[in-house]
Amino acid sequence: MNTAVELDWGTTYQVTVLDLGLACCGVEVMAALNGSDLAGYGIDPAGGPDRAQVLVVSGTITDVMLPAILATYRELPEPKYVLSVGACSNTGGPYWDSYAVTKGIDQLLPVHVAVPGCPPRPEALLEGMVALHKLVRS
Repeated sequence: MNTAVELDWGTTYQVTVLDLGLACCGVEVMAALNGSDLAGYGIDPAGGPDRAQVLVVSGTITDVMLPAILATYRELPEPKYVLSVGACSNTGGPYWDSYAVTKGIDQLLPVHVAVPGCPPRPEALLEGMVALHKLVRS
């Protein structure tokens, strides 16, 4: 990943990110959000559900956690985007055959960008944000 890339979200638009780190992929997301100069990318990682535009879902989604995830998504203001990070949130990962695991958040929320990996590296999350930026700007 070229860390010199600047994302122009607009003249006054700052993207606020809310991370739902549900399992091991959540650690990689935290590393990316806290270990990078995201302000230069126009990304604020300190968002709450009342002001975040990007919901990052990372890790295993159990059927028990699903109602809380859906409620959090409903609280996001418009426009809102979903970034699914890791094999578990994308498809259920190695736990796909468990009766208690959701087989991908895209079955219940509109996922705009899915970042593959188990777990994906922090740079992959930044690449996912770049892909989301391209989607929003097009």
